[in-house]
Amino acid sequence: MSALEILNRKIIACHKCPRLVEYLARIAREKRRAYRECDYWAKPVPGFGDPHARLLLIGLAPGAHGANRTGRVFTGDSSGVFLYKIMYETGFASQPTSTSRDDGLTLIDAYISATVRCAPPDNKPLPEEIHNCRPYLERELELLKDVRVIVALGKLAFDGYLRILRDAGRITRRADFVFAHDREHRTGPGQPVLISSYHPSQQNTSTGKLTAEMFTAVFVRARRLLLHQPR
Repeated sequence: MSALEILNRKIIACHKCPRLVEYLARIAREKRRAYRECDYWAKPVPGFGDPHARLLLIGLAPGAHGANRTGRVFTGDSSGVFLYKIMYETGFASQPTSTSRDDGLTLIDAYISATVRCAPPDNKPLPEEIHNCRPYLERELELLKDVRVIVALGKLAFDGYLRILRDAGRITRRADFVFAHDREHRTGPGQPVLISSYHPSQQNTSTGKLTAEMFTAVFVRARRLLLHQPR
C-alpha cells in the first residue's frame, strides 16, 4: 500500500471534529428527497486522482449531498458537473461527468484535495475544523512530489494553502498575495505556481460570477504552465 493510500485511509477514519461527525450522521439519516434510496458515504472524503499529478486542485469541503453522498470529491452535485466537464475539455479528466465512485472517471495528470474533508453545515467550516484538517493537506503536499501547479478553488482554499507556506517559512507574509479569479502567483523558487480561482459552487455559476469561459481559462493557464514543466 502506498503512502498516499495510507493517508486516505486515515482521512476516512478521522473523527476529530464532533460537530461534523454529528452532522454527517444526521444528513445520512435525513437525506435529500431525490437521494432517499441512496446509501450516503457520510465519512470524511479523501483526495482523488493521479498520484503522479503535476496539477493539484484544492477545494473547500465536500457537498452535503454530493461528495458526502458519493464518497468522491466533486462527485454527484452541480459543482462537480461544472468542474469535470471543463477538466475533460482541457485534457485533465477521462470523461465529462462524475456521478459515483465507480463511474470510470480518472484524472489525467491531476489530483483533487480539499481544505476540509467533511461536509460542514451551510458550507461553513469553523476555524478549529480547518485547523484539524490541515495536517492532511500538508501531508498530501509532501507526497504529491510532482506537483508543479496548484489551483485554489475559492478564497478559503487560497488562504489555507498560503498559511501552510507561511508557517513553513516559504513565504514571509500571506498579505503579499491577493485573491482574484485566474490570477497567477509565484510563491518562491522551486515551489508550484499558484492560480487562484472562484469556486465552481452553484452560487457562483448560477449567478454568472463564474462562467464556463472564465473557468476554462484557469485550466488553459494551468496547461500552458505545465508545458514548460516536464515530469
